[in-house]
Amino acid sequence: MPIIQIKIVIAAPIERCFDLSRNIDLHKISTSHTGEEAIAGGTSGLIGLSETVTWRARHFGIRQTLTTRITELDYPNFFVDEMVKGAFKRFRHEHHFKDLGGKTEMRDYFDYESPLGILGRMFDFVILKKYMQNLLEQRNLVIKEYAESDRWQEVLNTKESGS
Repeated sequence: MPIIQIKIVIAAPIERCFDLSRNIDLHKISTSHTGEEAIAGGTSGLIGLSETVTWRARHFGIRQTLTTRITELDYPNFFVDEMVKGAFKRFRHEHHFKDLGGKTEMRDYFDYESPLGILGRMFDFVILKKYMQNLLEQRNLVIKEYAESDRWQEVLNTKESGS
């Protein structure tokens, strides 16, 4: 069962980074190359504790649907999204945030298991782990780009932040 760990430091306040990370609109922007769209549950704005979102995207040439739920949330330090339904056997994606005095350290832990037993494990080893790592790293670079500029205002409504 692979675990992907990613760390990035962003020159922006922890609250902004936290909210950008759980913003459905920014997620769509960061995964636009997959045609990802939110089709059920929360489809825009910030996702909160116990809320779900269903995504539809194209990965490996196959249209896929994935539903996740926010199962833990400690604003602005930590939240977890977990698969409810989708192509994985299971996944848990932890998002950790640490205030570095005006900068934010963001850490992702993506723990997943593919279906299909040994075939799934071989696919993980050969293709999927690197694919998922690249997807998460690209997403974090988009969060960094928005957080460190005025672009964060394009996707965050300050009234909904902080919940």
